[in-house]
Amino acid sequence: MPEIVKLNVGGAVNAALARALEEMPETLLYGEDVAKPGGVFGVSRGLHKRFGDRVFDTPISETAMLGAAVGAASFGRRPIVEIMWIDFSLVAFDQIVNQAANVRYVSAGRTGAPLTIRTQQGSAPGSCAQHSQNLEALLLHVPGIRVAMPRTPQDSYDLLLSAVACDDPTVVIENRTLYAGPKDAVEVGGPVRPIGGHRQLRSGADATVVVWGAVTTKVLDAVDRLEAEGTSVDVLEMVWLNPFDWDAVLDSVGRTGRLLVVHEAARTGGFGAEVVARIAESGVALRSAPRRVALDDSRIPSAPQLAAALLPQTADVESALRSLVAGGAE
Repeated sequence: MPEIVKLNVGGAVNAALARALEEMPETLLYGEDVAKPGGVFGVSRGLHKRFGDRVFDTPISETAMLGAAVGAASFGRRPIVEIMWIDFSLVAFDQIVNQAANVRYVSAGRTGAPLTIRTQQGSAPGSCAQHSQNLEALLLHVPGIRVAMPRTPQDSYDLLLSAVACDDPTVVIENRTLYAGPKDAVEVGGPVRPIGGHRQLRSGADATVVVWGAVTTKVLDAVDRLEAEGTSVDVLEMVWLNPFDWDAVLDSVGRTGRLLVVHEAARTGGFGAEVVARIAESGVALRSAPRRVALDDSRIPSAPQLAAALLPQTADVESALRSLVAGGAE
């Protein structure tokens, strides 16, 4: 039966993992320091003690972890593999792109890879260039890989369970700056939802903002400032990037005539470019040219002040929205 509990993001992820292991005996949970240490961020704490050998630590080899996951998934298991930093998934891209994404296709549907990769990305103070990259666009370029980016405790719980239940390989990208954040009411024990969907966070008529990830909070701050002055904005948080809710974005932009896309990933080749391109290709009437707010094309420095100068901030979103609305004012 569903119940309401107070959890932060880390606690919500832990609760989702525990439920998956409890209700789906075919699940396994493993990765570097996942079992006895309880995870580098403490997210899997207590699960090894509760579920025994189904939760285990691995050597430092992302390639071996994900290769084993593809094999196990092909024979009826549902592995949940933690990659500490999404940056480290790059050494295992062959297993993700050439194996997990392809196994159903090349086997003519005789087998699949229902595996989940849990990882995290985003910039935190002192993380520097090898621990700060936002790489969702690389995964979204590969057909066959589902991608989710939860932000709130409720979505962190729900999306992870949806990913584990999905028959496609799915990457759930969390953000480590959110794990120890404030607790919120989370409904646990409810039905596992199918993958897909977005969150309508604000409703308005003057512009549409499409956003995903931790930067959403900065978008909401900027929108609240404008709404206090009478400018109303649609804010769509895309918690699922594949499948992406294109109809929702088209419907919103069709009403507002203006589009701003915000993400923390680098501007060039970022998924925001795909959103802008598809809106342009749709032929929807626009009152001003669509815009993006994203990371300046740069490596991420370790100094917090320098990183903040490169990454999208509330003031950047506010400025872009003001320019967007003024440029297409009637």
